[in-house]
Amino acid sequence: MDCPICGSDEIEIINSKQKSSKKKFTEEYLLKCEDCGHVFKDVVSLKKPKPYRLIISEQDKSHKTTIDLSPSDELKSGDVLLSDLGQVEVTSIEVGDKRVNKAKIEDISTIWANSVEIPARIGFSVDLHGEVDSYKLDLDRDFEIAPGDVVKIDKHIVKVHVIKTQDRKLTSGFAKANVIKRVYAKPVKFNNYDYDLTKDIFKKHHRKEL
Repeated sequence: MDCPICGSDEIEIINSKQKSSKKKFTEEYLLKCEDCGHVFKDVVSLKKPKPYRLIISEQDKSHKTTIDLSPSDELKSGDVLLSDLGQVEVTSIEVGDKRVNKAKIEDISTIWANSVEIPARIGFSVDLHGEVDSYKLDLDRDFEIAPGDVVKIDKHIVKVHVIKTQDRKLTSGFAKANVIKRVYAKPVKFNNYDYDLTKDIFKKHHRKEL
């Protein structure tokens, strides 16, 4: 809301009133510009919230529910919503038969999201020269892992070489557990390490490479 006379956004709300119809809310404002003193009216209309299909991933499970959102708003990947199953982070949006990262809510058919109230589950692979120890780890969502980290996991001390996230592969920098899909590491002959992930192991699998 900018002043129509001087363009200032330093606006004082003198009065406001709501009107409601079956399809939308209307908010009428009486405003005063704090710079030039001009008094004017403005009206904001929003469509009433409607239920939208929401699929929440929680570790290896998914839950189907709905969430009430205003069709007038916009939604994008990374937005956090409060659902009936707790806080969730939007991972992708379905419009018709396409997945997009951003859309006007009235065009959305399904919202895909991850729960942000449980640990992040990531894969961790240790290359044993022809064999692989593969782990599932439950980590704090903000836990950071970087290529070059020396880590103790199970009976191994390993060095992280590559991190695969939801969008790319990293050989430098770092990533938080909430975006990591898998970490790739190789054993090193060190006695010291940066941190120990053994207590975070949820599942272990050993396999031979073909």
